[in-house]
Amino acid sequence: MLKLLDFSLRLSVIPLSVATIWLTVTNKQDSSMYGDLKYNNLTGLKYMVLISGICASYAFIAAVCTCIRRIVTKTWLFFVSDQIVAYLMVTSGAAVLEILYLAYNGDKEVTWSEACTSYGKFCYRLKVAVILHALAFSCFVILAVISAYRAFSLFEPPLAPSKQVEEDRA
Repeated sequence: MLKLLDFSLRLSVIPLSVATIWLTVTNKQDSSMYGDLKYNNLTGLKYMVLISGICASYAFIAAVCTCIRRIVTKTWLFFVSDQIVAYLMVTSGAAVLEILYLAYNGDKEVTWSEACTSYGKFCYRLKVAVILHALAFSCFVILAVISAYRAFSLFEPPLAPSKQVEEDRA
């Protein structure tokens, strides 16, 4: 059951990440007043595309590896890798959320005006990409919990001290 859930989550990350990449890379809008806005104008979006590509690639490789018995026994490898990918997804999601926040609200202290009134389609597509990225991240959070369970269930729990040991200490 746990292996099927693991495999399913890894497979579901792939289309979510690919859709995030596609929505972000094809996202562009022209404003007669301010000019063109494309994803490659913003470093945070390029970073999210890179991390989504890494995430999809890792999910594919890990899904294939779960089918091969010798590699599945490397629970610590999956544990560490799932943690790293999840953390990378947090950083890229935070970068894009900051861009979205500034696009919708601006920053009056440094006289940046909000941009989504001029670039509404761009902002909407970016919101959808962030939602897909968050769904892929949610899958990796669950995968990280599963891989942690697998890694730490290999060990016996610590034994509670016996009454004899406690009496000797007193």
